[in-house]
Amino acid sequence: MDELKIFSGNTHPDLARSICQYLGIPVGKAEIFEFSNENIFVRVLENVRARDVFIIQPVSSPVNKSLVELLIMIDAMKRASAGRITAVLPYYGYARTDKKDQPRVPITARLIADLITVAGANRVLTVDLHAAQIQGFFNIPVDELTALYLLSNYFKDKALPNPVVVATDVGISKRARDLAAKLDAPLAIIEKRRLGNGSKTETLTVIGDVKGMQAIAFDDEIDTGGSIVNAANVLLREGATEVYACCTHPIFSDAATQKIAESTLKQVVVTDTVPIAKEKRVPKITVLPIASLLGEAIHRIHTGLSVGAMFEQEDAGK
Repeated sequence: MDELKIFSGNTHPDLARSICQYLGIPVGKAEIFEFSNENIFVRVLENVRARDVFIIQPVSSPVNKSLVELLIMIDAMKRASAGRITAVLPYYGYARTDKKDQPRVPITARLIADLITVAGANRVLTVDLHAAQIQGFFNIPVDELTALYLLSNYFKDKALPNPVVVATDVGISKRARDLAAKLDAPLAIIEKRRLGNGSKTETLTVIGDVKGMQAIAFDDEIDTGGSIVNAANVLLREGATEVYACCTHPIFSDAATQKIAESTLKQVVVTDTVPIAKEKRVPKITVLPIASLLGEAIHRIHTGLSVGAMFEQEDAGK
């Protein structure tokens, strides 16, 4: 493991420390700060020549600063003659702009992929992309992990008597079906409509039966919290006895956690792919650590083992 080096940007250093603790190695030393003119400066403080370098940096709030910091770190490692550079993005920002669904709009998720590649990354490691096709935006290898097993194991341990998994929209229904299969539960789908280009949505109807059941509303991320709170109200109106929610990425913009605290949701289960401030950790929110999943994947990439085998073992053990 002497050839393995893990560095962290300023966005989520706690996650980097937890990953390094799992691997039994120290976090790499680097100087990263912003000048008074908002220019970002990076200096690597140890030898990385011919080393296998992993940079931990979710593209989350502050999104643009996190992204530029990542790009500059990659460039610094490349110019320091790192042997291989893997950008570890637990959360891939701008992923929701993955296609042209209106005239004269960008495909920003593709642009981010180009920027990361041109900066000098040789590989990308990420968790639960908003859309699977984003992997194809890269001309370098992409390993996409999933938190589905963490979430499903948590709800298995809760042993809800009559659960139903509910996809919060049609787009997430395939992954919701996978969660339902792991819980041996039926699937329902909420039909909703986005109002304009903002974060507001309108919940239209529930496809499937939730009456007398414990609903688990599932999505890949929770942003402002409006959709998940509306979903909970609709599910209770349709006869669900309780509503839980789970997602991989707890973005929690604006007053999202306050909405959750005041909502009819019983519990919201998330992972720590992005940092969650202490003031946002309200009692209804449960955070599952993602470090061991990322740490094991990094170990396997570094040693040339299969990353996919991690999940094959999970499936074999269910």
